[in-house]
Amino acid sequence: MKATVYTTEGKEKSTLDLPKGIFDLKWNGDLVHQVIVSMQTNARTPIAHTKDRSEVSGGGKKPWRQKGTGRARHGSSRSPIWVGGGVTFGPRNHKNFSRKVNKKMKAKALFTILSKKFEDNEIIFVDALNFKEPKTKEAKKVIEGLSTIKGFEDLRTKRNNKAVIAIETNDIMAKKSFSNYSNVFTDEVRNINPVKLLKYKYLIIENPEKSLESLTSKLTK
Repeated sequence: MKATVYTTEGKEKSTLDLPKGIFDLKWNGDLVHQVIVSMQTNARTPIAHTKDRSEVSGGGKKPWRQKGTGRARHGSSRSPIWVGGGVTFGPRNHKNFSRKVNKKMKAKALFTILSKKFEDNEIIFVDALNFKEPKTKEAKKVIEGLSTIKGFEDLRTKRNNKAVIAIETNDIMAKKSFSNYSNVFTDEVRNINPVKLLKYKYLIIENPEKSLESLTSKLTK
Protein backbone atom coordinates (compact mmCIF):
# COMPACT_ATOMS: atom_id res chain seq x y z
CA MET A 1 0.00 0.00 0.00
CA LYS A 2 1.29 3.40 -1.01
CA ALA A 3 0.46 6.81 0.42
CA THR A 4 1.60 10.30 -0.52
CA VAL A 5 3.54 12.43 1.95
CA TYR A 6 2.86 16.17 1.67
CA THR A 7 4.58 19.31 2.85
CA THR A 8 2.73 21.85 5.00
CA GLU A 9 2.14 23.85 1.80
CA GLY A 10 0.11 20.94 0.38
CA LYS A 11 2.72 19.87 -2.18
CA GLU A 12 3.66 16.22 -2.78
CA LYS A 13 7.05 15.33 -1.36
CA SER A 14 7.41 11.55 -1.37
CA THR A 15 5.57 8.25 -1.09
CA LEU A 16 5.24 5.94 1.87
CA ASP A 17 4.62 2.22 2.29
CA LEU A 18 1.76 1.58 4.71
CA PRO A 19 1.43 -1.59 6.80
CA LYS A 20 -1.65 -3.58 5.76
CA GLY A 21 -2.25 -4.62 9.38
CA ILE A 22 -3.08 -0.99 10.21
CA PHE A 23 -4.50 0.59 7.04
CA ASP A 24 -6.08 -2.35 5.18
CA LEU A 25 -8.57 -3.90 7.60
CA LYS A 26 -12.23 -4.59 6.94
CA TRP A 27 -14.76 -2.55 8.86
CA ASN A 28 -15.91 -4.21 12.09
CA GLY A 29 -18.73 -2.12 13.48
CA ASP A 30 -19.48 -4.43 16.40
CA LEU A 31 -15.89 -4.29 17.66
CA VAL A 32 -15.64 -0.52 17.25
CA HIS A 33 -18.97 0.03 19.03
CA GLN A 34 -17.99 -2.20 21.95
CA VAL A 35 -14.64 -0.47 22.42
CA ILE A 36 -16.05 3.05 22.05
CA VAL A 37 -18.88 2.47 24.54
CA SER A 38 -16.48 0.85 27.02
CA MET A 39 -13.96 3.69 26.79
CA GLN A 40 -16.62 6.36 27.18
CA THR A 41 -18.09 4.50 30.15
CA ASN A 42 -14.67 4.15 31.80
CA ALA A 43 -14.16 7.89 31.42
CA ARG A 44 -17.45 8.61 33.18
CA THR A 45 -17.24 10.22 36.61
CA PRO A 46 -20.41 9.61 38.65
CA ILE A 47 -21.41 12.91 40.26
CA ALA A 48 -25.20 12.87 40.68
CA HIS A 49 -26.10 11.56 44.11
CA THR A 50 -29.38 11.46 46.03
CA LYS A 51 -30.10 10.55 49.64
CA ASP A 52 -32.52 7.84 50.63
CA ARG A 53 -34.82 8.11 53.64
CA SER A 54 -32.15 6.79 56.03
CA GLU A 55 -29.73 9.58 55.07
CA VAL A 56 -32.06 12.58 55.15
CA SER A 57 -31.91 14.49 58.42
CA GLY A 58 -34.99 14.68 60.63
CA GLY A 59 -38.06 12.50 60.57
CA GLY A 60 -37.43 10.75 63.86
CA LYS A 61 -40.77 11.73 65.32
CA LYS A 62 -44.07 10.39 64.05
CA PRO A 63 -45.87 13.35 62.36
CA TRP A 64 -49.18 12.65 64.14
CA ARG A 65 -50.82 9.85 66.02
CA GLN A 66 -51.83 6.74 64.14
CA LYS A 67 -55.61 7.08 64.45
CA GLY A 68 -58.28 9.59 65.21
CA THR A 69 -57.08 12.54 63.11
CA GLY A 70 -58.88 11.68 59.87
CA ARG A 71 -55.63 11.86 57.98
CA ALA A 72 -53.58 9.09 56.41
CA ARG A 73 -51.21 7.23 58.70
CA HIS A 74 -47.53 8.23 58.47
CA GLY A 75 -44.51 7.13 60.41
CA SER A 76 -41.92 9.65 59.23
CA SER A 77 -41.83 13.04 57.52
CA ARG A 78 -38.78 11.84 55.61
CA SER A 79 -40.72 9.21 53.68
CA PRO A 80 -40.11 9.37 49.89
CA ILE A 81 -43.72 10.50 49.35
CA TRP A 82 -43.15 13.60 51.47
CA VAL A 83 -41.63 16.85 50.20
CA GLY A 84 -38.10 16.99 51.60
CA GLY A 85 -38.06 13.25 52.13
CA GLY A 86 -35.66 10.66 50.78
CA VAL A 87 -35.46 9.72 47.09
CA THR A 88 -36.42 6.27 45.88
CA PHE A 89 -34.17 4.71 43.22
CA GLY A 90 -32.28 7.96 42.64
CA PRO A 91 -28.74 8.20 41.19
CA ARG A 92 -25.90 7.19 43.50
CA ASN A 93 -22.29 8.27 42.96
CA HIS A 94 -20.84 5.01 44.23
CA LYS A 95 -22.15 3.04 41.23
CA ASN A 96 -19.38 1.41 39.21
CA PHE A 97 -19.78 1.95 35.45
CA SER A 98 -16.37 0.61 34.40
CA ARG A 99 -15.98 -2.00 31.68
CA LYS A 100 -12.96 -4.04 30.76
CA VAL A 101 -11.33 -3.39 27.39
CA ASN A 102 -8.56 -5.72 26.30
CA LYS A 103 -5.47 -4.07 24.79
CA LYS A 104 -5.76 -6.15 21.63
CA MET A 105 -9.41 -5.18 21.18
CA LYS A 106 -8.59 -1.51 21.63
CA ALA A 107 -5.68 -1.69 19.17
CA LYS A 108 -7.79 -3.60 16.61
CA ALA A 109 -10.59 -1.01 16.89
CA LEU A 110 -8.02 1.79 16.41
CA PHE A 111 -6.58 0.15 13.29
CA THR A 112 -10.07 -0.56 11.93
CA ILE A 113 -10.93 3.14 12.19
CA LEU A 114 -7.59 4.12 10.62
CA SER A 115 -8.31 1.73 7.72
CA LYS A 116 -11.75 3.26 7.23
CA LYS A 117 -10.41 6.80 7.30
CA PHE A 118 -7.67 5.92 4.82
CA GLU A 119 -10.25 4.31 2.54
CA ASP A 120 -12.45 7.42 2.77
CA ASN A 121 -9.47 9.72 2.01
CA GLU A 122 -9.54 11.40 5.43
CA ILE A 123 -5.85 10.97 6.37
CA ILE A 124 -3.04 13.32 5.42
CA PHE A 125 0.62 12.41 5.91
CA VAL A 126 2.77 15.50 6.50
CA ASP A 127 6.56 15.44 6.47
CA ALA A 128 7.06 17.81 9.41
CA LEU A 129 5.52 20.60 11.44
CA ASN A 130 8.18 23.16 12.25
CA PHE A 131 7.08 25.82 14.73
CA LYS A 132 9.89 27.91 16.18
CA GLU A 133 7.40 29.61 18.51
CA PRO A 134 3.70 29.20 19.29
CA LYS A 135 1.87 31.20 16.62
CA THR A 136 -1.78 30.75 15.61
CA LYS A 137 -0.92 32.61 12.42
CA GLU A 138 1.56 29.88 11.46
CA ALA A 139 -0.97 27.17 12.33
CA LYS A 140 -3.48 28.88 10.04
CA LYS A 141 -0.96 28.74 7.19
CA VAL A 142 -0.59 24.99 7.73
CA ILE A 143 -4.37 24.46 7.66
CA GLU A 144 -4.72 26.58 4.52
CA GLY A 145 -1.83 24.78 2.86
CA LEU A 146 -3.23 21.32 3.56
CA SER A 147 -6.69 22.41 2.39
CA THR A 148 -5.27 22.74 -1.13
CA ILE A 149 -4.94 18.95 -1.31
CA LYS A 150 -7.72 17.38 -3.34
CA GLY A 151 -10.44 16.03 -1.06
CA PHE A 152 -9.42 18.16 1.93
CA GLU A 153 -10.86 21.49 0.90
CA ASP A 154 -13.16 21.47 3.95
CA LEU A 155 -10.15 22.05 6.21
CA ARG A 156 -10.22 25.77 5.46
CA THR A 157 -13.84 26.23 6.55
CA LYS A 158 -14.39 26.74 10.26
CA ARG A 159 -17.37 24.41 10.54
CA ASN A 160 -15.80 21.46 8.74
CA ASN A 161 -12.14 21.64 9.77
CA LYS A 162 -12.46 19.05 12.51
CA ALA A 163 -9.10 17.28 12.58
CA VAL A 164 -6.79 15.33 14.84
CA ILE A 165 -3.16 16.31 14.39
CA ALA A 166 -0.99 13.40 15.48
CA ILE A 167 2.54 14.64 16.13
CA GLU A 168 5.48 12.27 16.46
CA THR A 169 6.87 13.84 19.67
CA ASN A 170 5.46 16.06 22.39
CA ASP A 171 5.96 19.28 20.46
CA ILE A 172 4.74 22.05 22.77
CA MET A 173 5.12 24.68 20.04
CA ALA A 174 2.80 22.78 17.71
CA LYS A 175 0.24 22.14 20.44
CA LYS A 176 0.10 25.78 21.48
CA SER A 177 -0.05 26.97 17.88
CA PHE A 178 -3.21 24.94 17.20
CA SER A 179 -4.74 25.51 20.64
CA ASN A 180 -6.92 28.41 19.44
CA TYR A 181 -8.68 26.10 16.99
CA SER A 182 -11.63 24.76 18.96
CA ASN A 183 -12.23 21.82 16.61
CA VAL A 184 -8.62 20.82 16.03
CA PHE A 185 -7.10 18.40 18.55
CA THR A 186 -3.32 17.99 18.75
CA ASP A 187 -1.59 15.13 20.57
CA GLU A 188 1.21 12.60 20.21
CA VAL A 189 0.50 9.79 17.77
CA ARG A 190 1.00 7.20 20.50
CA ASN A 191 -1.93 8.71 22.42
CA ILE A 192 -4.56 8.72 19.67
CA ASN A 193 -7.52 6.50 20.46
CA PRO A 194 -10.73 5.32 18.77
CA VAL A 195 -12.93 7.87 20.59
CA LYS A 196 -10.92 10.86 19.32
CA LEU A 197 -10.72 9.51 15.78
CA LEU A 198 -14.49 9.12 15.54
CA LYS A 199 -15.11 12.56 17.01
CA TYR A 200 -13.00 14.33 14.37
CA LYS A 201 -13.31 13.84 10.61
CA TYR A 202 -9.74 14.24 9.43
CA LEU A 203 -6.45 12.83 10.72
CA ILE A 204 -3.16 14.58 10.03
CA ILE A 205 -0.10 12.43 10.81
CA GLU A 206 3.19 14.28 11.14
CA ASN A 207 6.57 12.63 10.42
CA PRO A 208 4.84 9.44 9.19
CA GLU A 209 7.95 7.23 9.13
CA LYS A 210 8.49 7.60 12.88
CA SER A 211 4.78 7.81 13.65
CA LEU A 212 4.07 4.51 11.91
CA GLU A 213 6.75 2.87 14.03
CA SER A 214 4.81 3.94 17.12
CA LEU A 215 1.57 2.55 15.68
CA THR A 216 3.21 -0.69 14.54
CA SER A 217 4.49 -1.31 18.07
CA LYS A 218 0.87 -1.69 19.17
CA LEU A 219 0.58 -4.78 16.97
CA THR A 220 3.05 -6.69 19.13
CA LYS A 221 1.69 -5.61 22.52
